[in-house]
Amino acid sequence: MNSSPPASRELADQLKETARGLGFTLVGITAAARPETFEALREWLRQGYHGTMEYISRRESAYEHPEGVLSGVKSVILVGLPYGSGRGENRGSAGHIAAYAQGGCDYHDVLRKRLRKLSDHLHQASPGCRTRCVVDTAPLLERDFARKAGLGWFGKNTMLINKHIGSEFFLGAVLTDVELPSDTPHDSSHCGTCTRCLEACPTDAFPAPHVLDASRCISYLTIELRNASIPRTLRSGVGDWLFGCDVCQEVCPWNRKSEPSTDPAFQPDPGNDIPLREWLTMSEPEFQSRFGNTPLSRPGRAGMARNASLVLGNRGSAADFDDLLVGLDDPAPVVREAVIWSLWQMDPDRARPVLETLRSSESDATVLREIDLCLNE
Repeated sequence: MNSSPPASRELADQLKETARGLGFTLVGITAAARPETFEALREWLRQGYHGTMEYISRRESAYEHPEGVLSGVKSVILVGLPYGSGRGENRGSAGHIAAYAQGGCDYHDVLRKRLRKLSDHLHQASPGCRTRCVVDTAPLLERDFARKAGLGWFGKNTMLINKHIGSEFFLGAVLTDVELPSDTPHDSSHCGTCTRCLEACPTDAFPAPHVLDASRCISYLTIELRNASIPRTLRSGVGDWLFGCDVCQEVCPWNRKSEPSTDPAFQPDPGNDIPLREWLTMSEPEFQSRFGNTPLSRPGRAGMARNASLVLGNRGSAADFDDLLVGLDDPAPVVREAVIWSLWQMDPDRARPVLETLRSSESDATVLREIDLCLNE
């Protein structure tokens, strides 16, 4: 850093001040280089831990260097924006929604807008420079660069953890062809012998410390696994999680220091906390109108109805049984299948005549298979 020209050091300081003014609690800068975890990504893909997220494997080579995102890139500016809602206090009474998604807007839009303002400052200071703002959709290993920029270390649950604010924060980046001085990497780890995150996972999604089998992760199952069945062996583990999961973060001692976010963009939206039955009766236009601009849109209407069905099945009250019956007429097979499983979990004796009658009218092979699996148990 001392070898950097005074002008670039001054610019870096200005950018950090601007970033903090935009609400970013964390900000650091590192050189654009081959990520240290790229080989780990390759092995992770080879193991199939990405599940159906083929967009990662398709762009594997692009992750090898930030050049895959911005040609001529020299520096990466990393920022962190807390979203924590207070360690689970606002999970939702109907079904748990991950803290990052409890607001009424899409965090991608919020971060991009602020990152563009940060980028504008850089363009004003360096006319003609090139930049690109990134919020977890480009082939960039953000956590790798964030660690190199001094923002935190990799926890055993693979989350980036910061000593002061824990792990409940969004990461964003501005790539630029302007060469800026790098901050000191965070080379130490402060997890010690703690394994709470690994032990608490309801679906055993960690085959080893620092390794996540995303195909078993509740966040993947309820969000990324779209238009598909959640494996039978993992449905009970989903528990009350309607969208995403915070378990491995909630048990992390470093998140004891995290405070509820005061950012207006991430305050819990009461409109998200609706009775589970409503997810089964909601039309596609209504779903898009209410949730189209929020993170809850990613699984789609059918995905959210599927998730709600499993949550109802895992709760197992008599009243929920009647609520679930409406889902048997859902146009999406993935929802009908989840409803059938859940009805059987609640009350096999009551469900048996329902499923036997349904079997004569159902035409989808996956749904029929679920009916037979239940009836033959």
